[in-house]
Amino acid sequence: MTAQEYYERGNAFRKAGNWQEAINCYIKAVELDPNSPAVEAKRMLDDIMNYYHKDYYNP
Repeated sequence: MTAQEYYERGNAFRKAGNWQEAINCYIKAVELDPNSPAVEAKRMLDDIMNYYHKDYYNP
């Protein structure tokens, strides 16, 4: 899969509420393309997880 496909898949997981899988897809997208929009998407999701679910997410 391409970075764009991982990014789009991450968005689908995020919309479905599966945030862990979304993060995994964003990480893979960034590995493939450091300039992917997944960089910002992951950062925003990290911020949300750190704020709302500190017990779920431990970077």
